[in-house]
Amino acid sequence: MRALARLRAICLALPDAAERETWGIATWRIRDRIFCMWSTTDRLQAAMWCKAPPGSQEVLVAAAPDRFFVPPYVGHKGWIGVVLDGDADWEEVAALVRRSWRMTAPKRLAATLPD
Repeated sequence: MRALARLRAICLALPDAAERETWGIATWRIRDRIFCMWSTTDRLQAAMWCKAPPGSQEVLVAAAPDRFFVPPYVGHKGWIGVVLDGDADWEEVAALVRRSWRMTAPKRLAATLPD
């Protein structure tokens, strides 16, 4: 559960972020819109799903299919799945979460978070 605790800390450090359990899993939201979700599956011990800009999903999955995947339900909308088991790159995870938060937050609020 260390991965969940680390992901939670990253998500909740963002302005106006809130955690809510939905569908039996942790989700993180900005003004009631989901920007990140926790995931566990039979194949993966720990993973997260987050929004990604157009084209990013294909590039990431092709470059590192052992770390990135197309998640069910939201993958067709460009979301990316990130494996958090083992040697997860937590700086990369934080950058992906921040980008997803920016894509979800209202423009004025998104502008308050530096790149």
